[in-house]
Amino acid sequence: MLQENKIAPLVSIVTVNYNTSSVTCELLVSISRNSYRNVEVIVVDNASVEDPTAALLEVYPAVKVIRSESNKGFAGGNNLGIREATGEYIFLVNNDTEFTDGLIEGLLEVFYAHPDAGMVSPKFHYFFHKGIIEYAGYQSVDVFTGRNSMIGCKEPDQGQYDQVSATNYAHGGGMMTKASVLKEVGLMPEVYFLYYEEFDWCEQIKRKGYKIYYQYKSLIYHKESMSTGKNSPLKTYYLTRNRILFMRRNVALPNRIIFLLYLTLFTIPKNTLQFILNKEKEHLRAFWKGIMWNVKHRQLKLLPCVA
Repeated sequence: MLQENKIAPLVSIVTVNYNTSSVTCELLVSISRNSYRNVEVIVVDNASVEDPTAALLEVYPAVKVIRSESNKGFAGGNNLGIREATGEYIFLVNNDTEFTDGLIEGLLEVFYAHPDAGMVSPKFHYFFHKGIIEYAGYQSVDVFTGRNSMIGCKEPDQGQYDQVSATNYAHGGGMMTKASVLKEVGLMPEVYFLYYEEFDWCEQIKRKGYKIYYQYKSLIYHKESMSTGKNSPLKTYYLTRNRILFMRRNVALPNRIIFLLYLTLFTIPKNTLQFILNKEKEHLRAFWKGIMWNVKHRQLKLLPCVA
């Protein structure tokens, strides 16, 4: 429940659409049925082939649609929406999610109870496997591999993670922050384009003295497959490129040296050999392209994106 006598603040809900207007419409329908009413809804269209505006307005007449002339990626698209948001709180959600009642109220509760909250994510269940957890917080990034994992992922939800807790990172598919926090921290770093940008953003938020929280009372459904067979050369490129980039930006010496040694002596030879043996030429090319991007941009001034 919201804090007694607390006037419900305006929450700006921002989502990004890219050639999936029917999925975005389903999200808008779930928002329209949600229990929290004081919202503004902003959809950023990332240069889809067809203009989705008419379809979006039909299911949610109050929606504000922003059409980008180019695909600005996850961070750039969300940043366009954040710049137009007028709410005291900003809730970024993937367009392939659906709301449940109490979602927004629960997230706001954390901000009221914890003044050090900089960002809050709800519990995630798989939409097509309701009752199975996708996210109940994040483990820390491993200093050797630059990887981490979601707490509770693929476990049946039996209440084992039913407590509000500080966590390492928010889930990029649903994360609420305050407009006042973004004035201090700045917008999501657009240098990533796809993958790892929300981790970097959380690191920036934590550097300002805030914490990232997980709220079990708030539930969101995610239309993410539980299978892991969705790799593409584009995904291989950005995961490789951005894992290295994240560690460069956010891991101090000597741990950064440990990561680079592990990358050079283990990760690169292992993945190269695996792609060769599997005859995955496009993935091999994408993998090395991601590595070489960091080599070519080793002197790049990696400043956070500012509002």
